[in-house]
Amino acid sequence: MEAIIPFLALKLQALDLAIIGVFFIVVLGIGAYASKSAGQSTENFFLGGRGMPWWLLGTSMVACTFSCDTPNLVTDIVRTKGVAGNWVWWAFLLTGMLTVFIYAKLWRRSEVVTDLEFYELRYSGKAAAAVRGFRALYLGVFFNAMIMGTVTLAAVKIGQVLFNLSPMESILYASIAVVIYATLGGLTGCIWADFFQYSLAMVGAVWAAVEAVKHPAVGGLSGLFAKVPKESLSIIPPMDTPEQFWSVFVPVMLIPIAVQWWNVWYPGAEPGGGGYIAQRMLSAKNEKHAIGATLFFNFMHYAIRPWPWIIVALASLLVFPTMEDVRQQFPNISEQYLKDDICYPAMMTLLPTGVLGLVVAGLIAAYTSTIGTHLNWGSSYVVNDFYKRFVKPGASEKELVMVGRLSTVLLMLLAGGVALLLQSAKGAFDILLQVGAGTGLIYILRWFWWRINAWSEISAMIVSFLISLFFAFGLKHLVAADHWLMLSHWQLCVGISFTTLVWVIVTLVTRPVNEETLKRFVRKTRPGGPGWKHIEDAIVAEGGHRVQSRLGLKVLCIFLGTFGIWGSLFAIGALLFGNMGQAAAFGGVAAVSMFLIFRVWDKFSGEDS
Repeated sequence: MEAIIPFLALKLQALDLAIIGVFFIVVLGIGAYASKSAGQSTENFFLGGRGMPWWLLGTSMVACTFSCDTPNLVTDIVRTKGVAGNWVWWAFLLTGMLTVFIYAKLWRRSEVVTDLEFYELRYSGKAAAAVRGFRALYLGVFFNAMIMGTVTLAAVKIGQVLFNLSPMESILYASIAVVIYATLGGLTGCIWADFFQYSLAMVGAVWAAVEAVKHPAVGGLSGLFAKVPKESLSIIPPMDTPEQFWSVFVPVMLIPIAVQWWNVWYPGAEPGGGGYIAQRMLSAKNEKHAIGATLFFNFMHYAIRPWPWIIVALASLLVFPTMEDVRQQFPNISEQYLKDDICYPAMMTLLPTGVLGLVVAGLIAAYTSTIGTHLNWGSSYVVNDFYKRFVKPGASEKELVMVGRLSTVLLMLLAGGVALLLQSAKGAFDILLQVGAGTGLIYILRWFWWRINAWSEISAMIVSFLISLFFAFGLKHLVAADHWLMLSHWQLCVGISFTTLVWVIVTLVTRPVNEETLKRFVRKTRPGGPGWKHIEDAIVAEGGHRVQSRLGLKVLCIFLGTFGIWGSLFAIGALLFGNMGQAAAFGGVAAVSMFLIFRVWDKFSGEDS
């Protein structure tokens, strides 16, 4: 019987199995119900009919970025770099605020079906079509498979630790439910499933943290913070000595805040918006719902979610101090997967009956919500930006939906293959950062500088990809293992610098976008700013009007939003640490910042004139 039902390998009790079973029934039911409208058209299948409210979209966005690999990644970071190591992704809040107050409206006004359709709205000629088709396959298939592979890698590790499953078995069981509801319900099914799954996943994550600190080796929150080294608890990395400054502070905090957030393309934190975040903004009821959704997403993503994972990660330092402790507890785990990120699922095995079922269901929910989103997002590129645009422009809506469903299945198979090649969540994270290094500034400037063209993007993508391949496979044959260039943060800086230099030169030596295309783009999206001055002059000469975009107020809101959310994040942390004075100070910063945001926001929340 245990061979037929591998879950019994862990001796899950009936209550645990019942909770997991109910979860699958609800998710599949959502997909079946949403299929009634999803199959009507590609706009319904990929954008939910453009009628989604802000709270549902915001929850879906945060569910998309909460997968079963996320707590594993945070655990890896905390165990190796301490709490301060999370600046590597906390810094992306600046990107999020940029999207909230500047780009959300612009994306919604564009009225494209996918963000890749933007290319033929913003650029002209064969190069515009080429970059759209290339990115449809590059992002929708190759890059998307990499992302889903990292998520599925976490499912493999959870399967090995919790259920004693082989990697192939984990991939098979993890894929079945998500492929069914993603192919049936389209974006509507994914978004409503996200709402249910995120709620369940957060309850499970909080409960897991509560149970983790009850472990005898931890001794409650007070015991946790007394036993864990102080350098692991600090939210600011140490920089007391020159060695600490260069080896810890610079890579952990300075580079992410000063360079990474605006110059690296990363899924869910794209400079200028994009990917599945853009997909959800495009599906909003209107511009205000697009802005509200992205603001809600950033608050939940950065301020609310991290601490349950951080608490479990810190507790794991006391329960499983070394990898040898994990190996002794779980002798069947493959050496390929025995990295620090596996300590999160290892901690889950200590949970009591009922709680274990809830947390396992939450991890499954986190996995399915992210994979479901990436499957729908990737298939939207394949269908709308490759098949419909280049293969069969006259295809019927029914045929396009069918191609979307078929590509969903194929993407899942590809992701499973990638997962078998990866080893750790942090390693995969570094690879994704390097591949996108140097491209982020383009995605910010293309809305505000007329000179950016399709060749800017093509050259940046090619160069950043080649550099990432060189660092991954070629550099080790040229320099010693302890050479400074072997460190991922310096590779990131070199990749950004060289890629940026190349695309700027290419931009200036290639032909600008056709002026009629630029005027059409400005009339439709109304971005404003000095980078469009001569285009707006031409529009005014033709009887149009100049955009008053209020960029200064929007930049002020970006900083206020950043301080508000970081303040909330650190206030919660200080409260957990028992530092009431710090909690009050950070909470005060957060409250004042959020109050000022809504006061300033009133000045430009209407249509830009």
